[in-house]
This record gives sequence, structure tokens and C-alpha cells, in this order.
Amino acid sequence: MDNKKSAIDRFIDQSFKESIPEELPVIATRAKLVIFPNSILPMLIGRKKSIKALEESLEKYNNLLFFVSQKDIELENPTIEDLYKVGTVGRVVQIAKLPDGEYKILVEGLKRAEVKKVIEEKDMFKFKIFPLERKYKITKVLEALVRKVKGLFEKYIGLTKKFPQEAIMVLEDTNDPEVISDLIASVLPLELEEKQELLEELHPKKRLELELEILTREIELLEIEEVLESKVREKIEKGQKEFYLREKLKAIQEELSGEVDEEMKEIKEKIENSDLPDYVKEKAKHELSRLEKMSPYSPEANVVRTYIDWIINLPWNRKTTDRLNIKDAEKLLNKNHYGLKEPKERILEFLAVRRLSDKPKSPILCFVGAPGVGKTSLGKSVAEALGRKFGRISLGGMRDEAEIRGHRRTYVGAMPGRIIQLIKRLNVKNPVIVLDEIDKMGISYQGDPAAALLEVLDPEQNNSFIDHYLEIPFDLSEVIFITTANVLHTIPTALRDRMEIIQIPGYTDAEKYYIAKDYIIPKLLEEHGLNKTQVKINKSALQKIISEYTREAGVRSLERILAKLMRKIALKIAEGEEKINVKVSNVRDFLGTPPYFRSDKLEKPEIGVATGMAWTAYGGEILQVETLITSGKGKIIITGKLGDVMKESAQIALTLSKSLIEEMDESLIEKFSNCNFHIHVPEGAVPKDGPSAGVTLTTSIVSSLLKKPINNEIAMTGEITLMGKVLPVGGIKEKLLSAYRSGIKEVIIPKDNEKDLEKIPEEILKKIKVHKVSNIKEVLKIALLEE
Repeated sequence: MDNKKSAIDRFIDQSFKESIPEELPVIATRAKLVIFPNSILPMLIGRKKSIKALEESLEKYNNLLFFVSQKDIELENPTIEDLYKVGTVGRVVQIAKLPDGEYKILVEGLKRAEVKKVIEEKDMFKFKIFPLERKYKITKVLEALVRKVKGLFEKYIGLTKKFPQEAIMVLEDTNDPEVISDLIASVLPLELEEKQELLEELHPKKRLELELEILTREIELLEIEEVLESKVREKIEKGQKEFYLREKLKAIQEELSGEVDEEMKEIKEKIENSDLPDYVKEKAKHELSRLEKMSPYSPEANVVRTYIDWIINLPWNRKTTDRLNIKDAEKLLNKNHYGLKEPKERILEFLAVRRLSDKPKSPILCFVGAPGVGKTSLGKSVAEALGRKFGRISLGGMRDEAEIRGHRRTYVGAMPGRIIQLIKRLNVKNPVIVLDEIDKMGISYQGDPAAALLEVLDPEQNNSFIDHYLEIPFDLSEVIFITTANVLHTIPTALRDRMEIIQIPGYTDAEKYYIAKDYIIPKLLEEHGLNKTQVKINKSALQKIISEYTREAGVRSLERILAKLMRKIALKIAEGEEKINVKVSNVRDFLGTPPYFRSDKLEKPEIGVATGMAWTAYGGEILQVETLITSGKGKIIITGKLGDVMKESAQIALTLSKSLIEEMDESLIEKFSNCNFHIHVPEGAVPKDGPSAGVTLTTSIVSSLLKKPINNEIAMTGEITLMGKVLPVGGIKEKLLSAYRSGIKEVIIPKDNEKDLEKIPEEILKKIKVHKVSNIKEVLKIALLEE
């Protein structure tokens, strides 16, 4: 060791001395707690004076405090005379407030100091202090003393086994007498007077000598204790030990057998007194007899006990009584839902059959439509109309067959499937259960959940549905299952065959207006703490919000936009305004620039640009098909991220266009060998596919060849053949709705789709002229304009 210090070290020491203020707030410690320099200790602060001192330290003294011990640890309010004169300056390095109002702090001891003058003692202690330190030389004796104390302390730690290994590692990393003596003093289990004596001793050599004496004494006592304990253990004879353990085990078994017998008796009574079907009672009794023969604490006993509990608590015969008043049900459906004529009629038919028939079969209804059109809420309304309990299971992303059929009891943590779990939770055997997103199930190595649903949703089979966990039939025939889906083509054919499909198309702007006015706005007013006297939304403003701020088949985005409007209104009312009137002129002030103020419709007729109508899972939309002819060698380029079906439609359209041009103008035939055709559908990042673009593609190509513009007020759909026939397509209502929302005035549809016009709202048919065509020549005659 070298006691000489560099100029830098002396500068740091001097800076450290100057960093300790002459005055510091004081915390009096008790419970034999003494803070030593070079140590970090936790402590609780709860007394008013101490909390005041802590606050003063954090605000004015850079987290520094002066810690002194009180002589009598029982005193709640010590005076100056009750405190020692020597303490430690410490810094608060961590602080946390406890639920009872106390503070837990972590203190780093910095420097010994002595009280020179009392500055304040009423609300808190504040003293004028003087730092204490003593210069000393590093001698061979001091080095030997350090080594000896470190060795004894390591031995002490090994005997007590109360200190972590980190305590030894800290000592191994330093040979500084000051640090070592303070660290050991802070952790030794000493009386308050001994700790204070070590604190007041300034020379590290004397502190180490005292600690050497204390460690020697403590180690001797610990070694004597260990020897005594070893001798006592050896005196216990093996026979006495076995006898004691045997008697103790016997007493435990007698105690436990009494509890087990009582439990078995209780289970037996539940089985006998329940209204379980005979085959279920027989199974429960069989499992109970197995349980009685098992050790009560074996893993298998827990499995059997859980299984019996499931059997007893399932509602094998409990059910609610149906409420079958047709008029009341109709009022309820009209109250909860606007429009949806076909789904409502089907629900009322179902209720009428149940009223007239004693044993009606529960149909499996499948509501198919875009998000936000009210599929799940219709299921709730069915349950409410019948007076039944309602449950919902989301099938989206489900890939494990066991989610439907349950796990076999041989697996650890086995449970019944989600359908049986839901029925137990609802505690009736005839609830209404909505199986959401049936079109989004997957297949994995764990099985096919769609195949498992075949038994659940088949009225001929589900009266004896067997869950793998229960292993006995459960009657699901009285459950009303309602499924929902966005699209049909992803539902397996066998599963789709078991369901009655009810299409729920998107809403028109007029329908959205009444839904918003009568359903969404009253609900949002209540949710946001507003009332009708405070908020008025003009009809024209609401129509503007519907047409320019949302473009969807359902009303989910509309509800979000109106909720945003309500939040803005609530803010203004909270700021003092009494009434808010939302008009067309101030809609932008509340909601910002509308995202759909510009129509997707072309502004003017263009050559080679045809407007098509597309069906999507979220409703319908219109899109433009562009064809540009450039010099080349008859090559066809197709862009816009089109699927295989649309690419084939483009090839058919090009061949058909060549045939049509031969009839119209033979001079243009050379173009097919001397030009390239680039067909593009904008929004290239969005995947597009489907067979209904053939008519649009052909019209676009022919327009480019003939240099004739296409009427921008017309949108079209239809599948095309090489012979020029226009074949029917699906999604007519969604497509017409998208054209209506985009301001299209005329549409071209296949003649075979004429029957689909019956489902189109009258208000749309009044505003859109529908051309029904059977071949491509009719399309071109209607769509192409003369220059």
C-alpha cells in the first residue's frame, strides 16, 4: 500500500470536503441502526421530523443527510440530549413510497461528522456539523491486521451462512483499511453501544483491532454451537427416530383419511341428489369408485376428482324457457337493428316454427357480410328475443381440433373443448352461441377444427356430441348455433352444407343515416356524458360525415368517427360552452379534412380507361382498368398485382378484342403485331383477383385501339368468354352499393344477374340506371363515346 497521494487525488478529496455543507437536515436512527461510511444500507422513514428532513434534503441539499443514532431506541420523539454527537453524512441514492405513507430509502454512507451546533429542532432536526477524519500511515502492522481481519470475516460468513457470496467478493476487491473496517462494522450483529464505539473511532487501526476481537469471540461461539448441535444429533438413536416418524405418519394418515372419507361422502351425495341422466350417473359412480381406491394425493386422483366435478356441474337437464311472442320479438329486432329485412324475416320464421312445433330442429344460421354490418349483434338479439342466455366463441385463427372436441384425459392439463366450457359457464343446455369468424379457421398438425365442427353443427348428430375429455354424449341439439363469416369461399364445402347462409349486404348512405341518428348517436351521447339538449347534429352535417369521412359496407368506422366528434364536443362543453350545433360549415373544424371528399369516379371520359366494379370482403369498390398501346411486337404487359384469374381474363380480353377489331376496322389488325399492350390496374400494391373483370378489360382494350373515350359515368362488371358472351357474377348488391357511394350514374351488369336486382334498395335503383347485357357488343355500344 502507498499512503502518498497525487495532486489529482488531493484535489478530489478537497472537492469532496467542500461538497459537504456546513448545515444538514438530520434523521435520528433507531432499532440498533448505525450508518457507516463506505456502506450502503436500506432504512424506513416514517416519523414526521424524519420525513420533513428527507424532503428538505431532496429540495436543498442534493440528497445529503446527517444520520445520528438515538440512545434509547424506544423513544418516539427524541430530544437533542437523546442523540449521539457523532454520526455519518449520507446520500439518499434510492427512494420509494410505501402504501402506509412511509418511505423506504437506500443510503450511501460518505463521511463521519460531529455535531457542532443545533440550528433547528422543532419541525425537524438541523445541525451545523464538522467532518471527522484522521491522517494515518500504512505500516506493515496495519497491512497484517487487514489481512487477518479479512480472513476471520470470511470464516465467520462461512459459519453463519447468513451473508451472500457478494459480501466476500467486495472485501476481496479492496485492501483499504478505511473501507474494510467500515464494511465489516456495518454488517456485524453488534449492540448499539458497540456500533457507536466503532463509528466514533477515527483511526482504522483501532477499529480493525476492535473488530478482530469481536470476530474472534463470535467465531468461537459459533464453533461451540456447531459442536453441541452435532453431539445432540448423534444421541438420537435410530430406533427412537423410526418410532417417532412412524407414529407421526400414522397420526397424519388418520387425520387425512377422515377428511378424504368426508369428501367422498359429499361427492356421493351430489351424484345421488342430482338430476343427471342415468348413463351420466353410472359413469360418475364408476369414477368415484376408482377414486376411493387411490391414494388421495396421487396425481391421477386429482385428474379423476376434476373429471367428476365437471360431470356433476354440467347442465345436463337445466334450460331456460323460451319466450315465443312473435310481435314482441319483431319489436325487439327493429329496436336493435335498422334494415336487415331478410335476416329479420328468417329469425321470425324460426321463432314461429318453435312456437308451433313441439320438437323443432335448431337450424344453423350463418350470417355472411362485411365487418361492421351487425352479424354478431343479431345473434345477441336472437337470444334476447327468446329469453335465452348468450355466449360467443371466436374461431379466428383456431388451428387445434382440441379447442372444439377437448383434450383426452391422458394429457397433462386436459380440459373440455370451448363449447362445453361455455355451456358450463352459462349453466344451461339451450343457450344461443355465436361462432364468430368461421371463415378464418386454419389447419395444422394438431388437426382440423373445421372438421370437428361438422358434428357440432349437424342437427342429425349433435344430440350426442362426444367431447374427448368427457367421453360421454352431451346433447347440443337444443343449442341455437349462429355462425358469422366475412366470405364464404374459405369455409369448407362440407361445413357450409350444414348451415343456412343469410347474406347481410352493406348499408346505403340513407340506411347509415338512420342507423347513426337512431342507434349510434344516442349510445355515444350516453357514453360521453352528453345529452340531446347540449348537442345538435344537422341532417346535412351527418350526411356529409357519412359520405366524406367513411367508405365502408358496415358502420364500424362511422361509429369511430362519431365517437371522435363526441370527444371534441365534450371538450368544448367542459371548457364552458353550453350547446354545440354541428353544421356542414363546421364539420371540418371538428374532424379535419375528409379522407374521401374526392370521388373514385373519373372526372372526365378517357381513352383506354374503363371503370369496373369489384367485390371485396369488406363490401364493394370501383377501380379503373387502363390500357396503353405502344410500339412493339405484340407483347402483352400486365401490372397492378393481379391474380391468376384476372391475368387469364386479360389474355381472353386481348384475343376477343382482336376478333372484334377485325369486324369493326380491318386496318387496325396490324396493330396487334406491331404494338405492345400494357394493361394496368392502379393501386399496384393491393392484390386483385376474380373473374368479373373480363368485360372491363375488353372495353378498355377496344377503347385504346379505336381511340374512343369511355363514358366516365358508367361502371361495369361481368365475366367474358372467347365468343363474347357476358356471364353472371356474384356480389351484385355490394358492387352497386360501391358504385352508388362513388357517384356513378349508370352500371352494366350481366343479363343473368337481373334476379339479383330484387335485393337492391329502391333508393339506389332510382338513382342508378342499370343496363343488362348478354354480349360484349352491347357493352361497347353503351360504354364507348363518339369523339
